[in-house]
Amino acid sequence: MLYIVATPIGNLKDITLRALEILKSVDLIACEDTRHTKILLDHYGINAPTTSFFQHNRIIKADYLIKVLKEGKSVALVSDAGMPGILDPGYNIINLAIKNNIEFTVIPGAAAFVNALVLSGKPAHDFYFAGFLSNKAASRQNQLKKLSQLNTTIVFYESCHRITACLEDILAVFGDKDICVAREITKKFEEIKRQKTSQIIAHFKQNKPRGEFVVIL
Repeated sequence: MLYIVATPIGNLKDITLRALEILKSVDLIACEDTRHTKILLDHYGINAPTTSFFQHNRIIKADYLIKVLKEGKSVALVSDAGMPGILDPGYNIINLAIKNNIEFTVIPGAAAFVNALVLSGKPAHDFYFAGFLSNKAASRQNQLKKLSQLNTTIVFYESCHRITACLEDILAVFGDKDICVAREITKKFEEIKRQKTSQIIAHFKQNKPRGEFVVIL
């Protein structure tokens, strides 16, 4: 059995009892970063063996994991934070499991964009998740112009290094509208800004952006 296991996006207490049971019972845990996952495993006294499974080794390692599963062993797939398969190579092993008729299931848990969407107060019955926008200004502006045609809530991730430039692009494309920017969700320095775009830009020009960001507009 392949278990797709959601892990905390910040606070280590945000893990389900079922996820802990699975992580303790499997033969192998495939991790986006073994060092990062070790913090979680050590916190809960879990000693299951781990192996790396990330963007640059996903092809070779996916074949290895399928081989392990075909041998009748159980594998848990985890990302650094949140639900595997969302903006990480988890979809590779999931697709291979489908093609090889290997049984798999999801152990539900946190996803940063879902939490941020709820915290924003924006309509959540119909929304578009755009992942990460381009790190190139011209491409990002073109993406935002296309997104501006949607009549729905828009959610995407951004890094601390590009958040101010991204907000300035949003201001240029969408105008000075009420948006929400969430950072470090569930962590000690969680911050949710629900203001005009210009006000949030001013805030981050005075306060250096840190952490992981979710933008909702």
